[in-house]
Amino acid sequence: MSTLTPNKSYTAKDISVLKGLEPVRQRPAMYIGGVDANGLHHLVWEILDNSIDEVINGYASVVEVTLDKDAEGIEISDNGRGIPVDIHPETKRPALETILTTLHSGGKFDQGNYIHSGGLHGVGSSVVNALSSELLATVRRDGLEFEQKYRRGRPTTPLKKIGPARGSGTTIYFKADAEIFSKVRFDPARLKEVLESKAYLHKGLRIVFKDLTSGSTHVFKYEEGLREYLKKVIQERGRTSTADFVFYLERSEEPRMELALTWTDETSEHIRSYANGIRTPEGGTHELGLKAGTVKAVRCYMESHNLQPKGITVAAEDIREGLTAVLSVYLLQPQFQGQTKNRLNNPEMQGVVANAVASQLEPYFNQNPTIAQAVVARAALAARARAASRAAVAEVTRKTAVSHRLNLPGKLADCESTRPEESELFIVEGDSAGGSAKQGRDRRTQAILPLRGKVLNTEQAGLSKVVVNKELTDLVSVLGCGIGKDFELAKLRYHRLIILTDADSDGHHIATLLLTFFYRHLTPLVRGGYVYLGMPPLYRIDVGKETLWARDDEHKARILAEQNARSAAAADITRFKGLGEMSAEQLKRTTLDPATRTLLRVLISDELETDRVVNDLMGKDAQARYRFVMESAREADDIDV
Repeated sequence: MSTLTPNKSYTAKDISVLKGLEPVRQRPAMYIGGVDANGLHHLVWEILDNSIDEVINGYASVVEVTLDKDAEGIEISDNGRGIPVDIHPETKRPALETILTTLHSGGKFDQGNYIHSGGLHGVGSSVVNALSSELLATVRRDGLEFEQKYRRGRPTTPLKKIGPARGSGTTIYFKADAEIFSKVRFDPARLKEVLESKAYLHKGLRIVFKDLTSGSTHVFKYEEGLREYLKKVIQERGRTSTADFVFYLERSEEPRMELALTWTDETSEHIRSYANGIRTPEGGTHELGLKAGTVKAVRCYMESHNLQPKGITVAAEDIREGLTAVLSVYLLQPQFQGQTKNRLNNPEMQGVVANAVASQLEPYFNQNPTIAQAVVARAALAARARAASRAAVAEVTRKTAVSHRLNLPGKLADCESTRPEESELFIVEGDSAGGSAKQGRDRRTQAILPLRGKVLNTEQAGLSKVVVNKELTDLVSVLGCGIGKDFELAKLRYHRLIILTDADSDGHHIATLLLTFFYRHLTPLVRGGYVYLGMPPLYRIDVGKETLWARDDEHKARILAEQNARSAAAADITRFKGLGEMSAEQLKRTTLDPATRTLLRVLISDELETDRVVNDLMGKDAQARYRFVMESAREADDIDV
């Protein structure tokens, strides 16, 4: 029970007025999206984007990023104009100090200093300063070098003139505050990926990344820009380009636009979009325009050349299947959704991009009929596959009649409750484990569905194969919510879907196959937080008369370390080969009972990263899996193969 007592007298003295950068430290998520790894790296993107803004406007050509050996400190430097250091007329402090300590201060609120800019709100640098345990700003301009130190948003030294300097530019070094972030180590691979993408976006820009954690230096400079970027994206995703072509478009008038586009053998579209050099992972109006313009160009070409396939209707989604593109736009007054700038909201951009794409892509097709016919044939194939999948799903739906309990799979041990909000479904590996789970469950609220062997890898199979797979169709029948276009969340029969597999490598593989199925074909269940992982023990540890349970080797070592040396040496340790070896009572006590079990809820924190990982680990490209194993091997003390 809470010990807090509400204040019944609510008066003016109860109103808090946060000053300076206090709001940032009190509510960091409002400014950087969260205090997890994404929020931590967002600090880097804020400072980096300031340097890129100098590049966009023609004042800088080189950006250098240096990561400390401990990966906790990072320095970003450019050869731009350098932040002003003269006294600000209103604050009576140096402009550098004003920018780094005052929210909504900066040179980007008008077009006098920056024609195009990703930093719009004047909060980026000051937010980074507020959330850093230390920050050092160095400015080179007017033949002199200046520096000033800060701690948690407050200056610890006045602005100092260091001496003469050649050239101009700004250097920011900072360390994230461990009081704010749970983890303050930057990820070199993540930094490298973003820096490389920035170099692709700005032809001729030279970016140098010095990774002192490994002693390596990477130099990124690309003269062909988005053309090279698109080829890299296709290669990374292990795809093959349709007719092996790249359509390139560059618009020089305002708003500026650059696009590289092709089709691949992928079964979905993949677009990487940017606005004023900022990645927009959630898309926005510029992406909508790209999709609309592409569909219009293909349809116009089909109609003018009488290429409409007989017997089927080619929908917009069929034309966009396999569409892979990199889109970059620059506009004078960008409107982003939130400070983290994940989505572009300018309504005029949809029409601008759509018209630009449609007006140039259709003539390109007319000049390259072989390429155009390959794209049309690909869209027709997608339309036929979609029609076949829809028919297959309808057939499965008719046969299973998911709304009637009498027609549910016989191996299901259903619960008595008909209230989804209190009902749980355990998806259990094997009939043996299913038998123990059925005996140990709470029959009123817990249902058990045993699965035999490893289910289909749905990352390498289309929906038409999924809907005729016995194990997966049984699972869909039990869930009751349908699949594909027939999916209805309101019909879900259980609000906790718990994947329960053995705590070994085979069990982890089966769990991964099931997670892939949920993510690719029942995505709303994952996004809604309905999917969980059960955490059965791998070890039973008997110490005297006490029985303890360990989930893995690390947990076992921790338990033994907590015992005295004599007890630990005499401990009787049993390793379970599978859930089927556990009695019903043991399974109930460790894994089924809400009072004593541990569940992991499956959530998506980063859509793009999740898509990439699933594709790498479960897709057809074995090289991607090999790279993952090699890169992750050093993180594992022992690999169970």
